[in-house]
Amino acid sequence: MKNTMNDLRNHLFATLEDLRDSDAVVDMDRVHMIVQVSQVLVNTAKAENEFLKITERGSGTGFISIPDTKALDKGI
Repeated sequence: MKNTMNDLRNHLFATLEDLRDSDAVVDMDRVHMIVQVSQVLVNTAKAENEFLKITERGSGTGFISIPDTKALDKGI
């Protein structure tokens, strides 16, 4: 999958870094749009997670990274 929650986190942290940089010119309208779209994505991920819990089907769309449990069990 091309875009994941990790990509979203990276974009949000980049935006946060821009906001903290006192020398950077920040377009607050753009920041508000980023926050709004990000919230929709987070809500979509929550809905997907609830669907998977309720139906006990599949492993998702790949939007949320799922760790390899076998590797975790081996301590990798």
